[in-house]
Amino acid sequence: MSAPASHVSTLDQRLGAELERIREAQLYRVRRAVDGAHGVAITVDGKPCINFCSNDYLGLASDSRVAEAARKSLALTGTGSGAASLVSGYNREHKLLEEALAAYLNRPRVLLFSTGWAANLGALRALLGKEDRLLADELNHASLIDGGRLSGARYVRIAHADAPAFAQELAKPHAGQSLVATDSIFSMDGDLAPLSDLIATTQQHGATLMVDDAHGFGVTDWKPSVNDVPVYVATLGKSLGCSGAFVAGSETLIEFLIQRARSWVFSTATPPAIAAAAREALRIVVAEPQRQQHLQRLVQRYRAGAQQLGLPLSNSQSAIQPLVVGSEARALQLSQFLMQRGLWVAAIRPPTVPQGTARLRITFSAAHTEAQVDTLLSHLADGWKAICT
Repeated sequence: MSAPASHVSTLDQRLGAELERIREAQLYRVRRAVDGAHGVAITVDGKPCINFCSNDYLGLASDSRVAEAARKSLALTGTGSGAASLVSGYNREHKLLEEALAAYLNRPRVLLFSTGWAANLGALRALLGKEDRLLADELNHASLIDGGRLSGARYVRIAHADAPAFAQELAKPHAGQSLVATDSIFSMDGDLAPLSDLIATTQQHGATLMVDDAHGFGVTDWKPSVNDVPVYVATLGKSLGCSGAFVAGSETLIEFLIQRARSWVFSTATPPAIAAAAREALRIVVAEPQRQQHLQRLVQRYRAGAQQLGLPLSNSQSAIQPLVVGSEARALQLSQFLMQRGLWVAAIRPPTVPQGTARLRITFSAAHTEAQVDTLLSHLADGWKAICT
């Protein structure tokens, strides 16, 4: 007896057609499974390789001391918090981490969130209403974009890193409050926002500045005052090699977010063991500044080598070094070329980056060696010559 014909829903028909369009445009994305720890030397899909595409900037994601802190806390606190923080999910480990982060940043208070997305979404929706306006850099992270749009405020998109354009818009009269939101280091280009100019402009016009320092926190020495940057957001999953995020600010700001940030109020608190691990990672960041110094030397080594080899360079001085290819197909080919040689560098394509700017997003970690950077440069030069010229 033959099996009954399977029914394809109208939803699956529509989604299947869209998936096919994505494949044909060379924009289809797939996951790769990593075995074991997520460090520099990893095994992905069963193949050993060197990772040049993570955000583990200080090499702490696989640090044994951070893992041990989590293990000790697991034995005491278990695997989950069991509830939202306002119910019974707020653990002493969460409190200790918030206090440590506040002390590190010289800020009165910190509030932990489950993700960077939740932090930006929760803060923007809590702070803005329909009568307000949000001025946002056009290359902001998607969480800032979506949070701003969902807030209901008038969304004003400003050309990338254009400080005069921010000032010009702020000078226009507006009945409600004005908030400027920007990344500090932009995630796909690695360049810096004009932070000094934005601080001066927002103070001149009585606006609030919100900065997402996800890619700078713990990696750079930038620790702005509450007066300069009233709303400071960063993550625990990059420099600290853990998971989660936080908003840092005044006593009043944090108390307000506790009452009104829906992505925090209605989310289960992160596992206490993750907070314990992040606190140990923060201790290491403070105790071992050589990690940041080594990372910066690797970035400069890469940039000098790329220039000698004729590889295109952006103006980024951060651990994020984009190699813009342009074509989605060529970006994929170059990424595959490197993977075949034991180097994992992901191809980044639209809609993550603008059309025509597909790239390899090369990132460095303090756990990389100079020899590994040299190997990357050598294979990049061969791949660029074979595929992109």
